[in-house]
Amino acid sequence: MAFGPASRLGVSLFEETPPIEWVVGLSPDERETIITAVYRQVLGNAYVMESERLIVAESQFKLGEYSVREFVRAVAKSDLYRTRFFEACPRYRYTELTFRHLLGRAPNNYDEMKFHSNVLDVEGFEADIDTYLDSDEYQNTFGENFVPYIRGYKTEASESMVEFTHLFELVRGASSSSLKGSTSGKSPRLNSLVINAIPTAIKAPSGGSDGWAFSEPPTASATRVGASIGERGKVYRIEVTAYGAKTVRRASSKFRRANQVYMVPYEKLSQEYQRIHKQGGVIASITAID
Repeated sequence: MAFGPASRLGVSLFEETPPIEWVVGLSPDERETIITAVYRQVLGNAYVMESERLIVAESQFKLGEYSVREFVRAVAKSDLYRTRFFEACPRYRYTELTFRHLLGRAPNNYDEMKFHSNVLDVEGFEADIDTYLDSDEYQNTFGENFVPYIRGYKTEASESMVEFTHLFELVRGASSSSLKGSTSGKSPRLNSLVINAIPTAIKAPSGGSDGWAFSEPPTASATRVGASIGERGKVYRIEVTAYGAKTVRRASSKFRRANQVYMVPYEKLSQEYQRIHKQGGVIASITAID
């Protein structure tokens, strides 16, 4: 069990789990463990159905024709990855997620984002994937035989606090998936933050007296003008995990709305609370804004 920052920030599992490496003489079960780990990392914890697995690439890895790096390349260039992250997301969202999936960190600055955007314009999707996997950084960090892993939560030489905090915008704990558990969904999470080199507040992914937070709301900070002293002068941040459609045929309804964040003054707190519950919302946290 981890104590201290790792346990509070949701990265204790990363701390406690050693990197997974291919070595000579692995059993079939151990090779299968590597394959599962590659899918989990490269696809951002997304669920992979049996019919979606890359049977040919898996066989080549099991036969020793592919190194771990080449199997990672096959997964990252697959239609499975392309349709989930490249075609379904805006460009800068795809890029920030690819940094997470292949290098285990957030992009450091706007120059990195711009570089990959230029590669996509000139050479296309597969060439962009190659720039990550053929980079000196990838080779020096993971080499041919290690499965990529989340590492950006650790401070490193020449890394600023800005770069360190951005990782927590992409990874909300070890079990978080790339496209769920965030109010941003498929929208770019770091675009303006990277361009302007703005650090972000690091919030624990769950629990604690500060409530539960998916991400910062996409609105400006709440302000209070002429508020009286005491509870009635406070503004509260209400975070709602999801809305489910309330219809007669509830069991067959699949309608869901994205997670929402509301800024509510004290005098309207009870009214907003009731409204959310009447609409089928689930309140994740109510936090007073200082």
